[in-house]
Amino acid sequence: MSMITFIYNIVFLISVLCAVMYVYMWHKHYDVNFTMIFTLIPIACVGYMLLAHSTTVEEALVATKIAYIGGSFLELFMLYSIFNLCHIPIKKWIRAGLFVINALVYAATLTAGFNTVFYKSATLTRTRFGVKLIKEYGVMHTIFYAVIVVYFVIGMVAMGYSWYKKTVSRRVIAMLVIPNVISFATFFLGKYVWGEADVVPVAYVIAEGVYLLIAYRVNLYDVAGTVIDSMIQEDGVGFISCDFNCRYLGSNEMARKIIPALSSKAVDEPLEYNPTERRIRHYIESFKSDNNENSYVYVVHGDNGDPDDERIYNVAVGYLYDGNRKRGYLITFIDDTANRKYISLIDKYNDDLKEEVEEKTKHIVEMHDNLVMSLAVMVESRDNSTGGHIKRTSEGVRILIDEINRSGVYSLTPKFCKDVIKAAPMHDLGKIAVDDAILRKPGRFTDEEYEQMKRHAAEGAKVIHEILLNTDDEEFKVVAENVAHYHHERFDGSGYPDGLVGENIPVEARIMAVADVYDALVSKRVYKEAYDFAKADEIIMSGMGTQFDPALKAVYENAREKLEEYYKNIQ
Repeated sequence: MSMITFIYNIVFLISVLCAVMYVYMWHKHYDVNFTMIFTLIPIACVGYMLLAHSTTVEEALVATKIAYIGGSFLELFMLYSIFNLCHIPIKKWIRAGLFVINALVYAATLTAGFNTVFYKSATLTRTRFGVKLIKEYGVMHTIFYAVIVVYFVIGMVAMGYSWYKKTVSRRVIAMLVIPNVISFATFFLGKYVWGEADVVPVAYVIAEGVYLLIAYRVNLYDVAGTVIDSMIQEDGVGFISCDFNCRYLGSNEMARKIIPALSSKAVDEPLEYNPTERRIRHYIESFKSDNNENSYVYVVHGDNGDPDDERIYNVAVGYLYDGNRKRGYLITFIDDTANRKYISLIDKYNDDLKEEVEEKTKHIVEMHDNLVMSLAVMVESRDNSTGGHIKRTSEGVRILIDEINRSGVYSLTPKFCKDVIKAAPMHDLGKIAVDDAILRKPGRFTDEEYEQMKRHAAEGAKVIHEILLNTDDEEFKVVAENVAHYHHERFDGSGYPDGLVGENIPVEARIMAVADVYDALVSKRVYKEAYDFAKADEIIMSGMGTQFDPALKAVYENAREKLEEYYKNIQ
């Protein structure tokens, strides 16, 4: 492996690592231009890496075209990020126009090897450091150079203007200069410093590292902006944020009304020791000494000394968080008037009342569910042959639904899936209407007894209808009735009680049918021993399309292993 190949490999890995770090620290308020920069640099670096591995001119040209994705657009998005961080707006039509120019430049690079508009010629040669593509540039490459120069100059002017006007942290401006200058310098001067190798990807990675630092710092401002300007914009509430070194990060409009000196305060400037800012420092220092000492009073006197114009603010100091990380201090000012206190009390009362109602509603629902489950268990206890049946079939339904959701055979909502699983234990509630002599018979039914037993499906739907008559959850009520009513219907129409055919049978009942029959096959009954899994599988598979929904065939096959594992564990 040549030296340049090794270096380009390392540079690519570092660029990817920086991109991963950016993803880790990504904040939803980050400018999209940052994301584009961290996307384009690895793409450009992989192009250079592929170029170092090239053995033919054709391979080298393809690698160069990949590298120029970054070369053509990176400077543009760096310029966009400069304008955004310097709070200089760019009109949409200008943005669009610049993007079109860069797109045309990149389109020209794609003609390399087929047309002379970008490269008049290209040959691959080997130097002491590795392979190098020798190019003779065309007219569009000259335009490409011109675009880069223009972007560099515009970016430097914008940063100089912001430095002079103090519209943004000078620390951020200083960091922005580094990638801008390095990228420009290496692009035009790198070949003279190290003529046999292109050092542009190294500059890209350095720029990417600097942008990581910028993103980390800007994240503080975004947190402040989110907390101060977005999360709570209420009249009478002011917010001031500072980092751990008492450097000012930001404030909302209300805070600037309370403390007018903040209007001329630049981001990242330390809090001074004038009367108002010294008090803020005092609040922070007291909080640092004892986190429990975080409540203070700040009085703003009226212009004419009129007590009626006086405003009293309760001041609270806390940590400024970025996710779970402490990044500084947040000072909150709340207008402490009687009216606001009254509103606060009403809001608190409403919240407490809402919470209490929700808690009691939840308790009632739990009691209702427990009552229904107890009824299902009571009905099951009357049947000598189905001990544990409702628990097993409920688990079977859950396994089948999990597989349906995984495979996408049916598009089921989470609420529907939850309702079917919850309704599964209720599928045999209708047996409460079956005579004990039939239900507890230790053997096979006569034809007449079987007809009596078949009544349990329709009776179960009636019982559930009465139990859930006044429920607020109408969706669950329908699902539960369908599961009980139609779980003995057959896909070919030969089932009971209504002889429904195919998709006229509700899907929840079709799912229940598979779980119900599977449990009957692998479980011991008074009239038969439990079938082994192979025999049960053979019967289930033979019933697909006749007894069961054929669409559930693949679902059952994929869930079979989990079903067998479950039944083995409970045996």
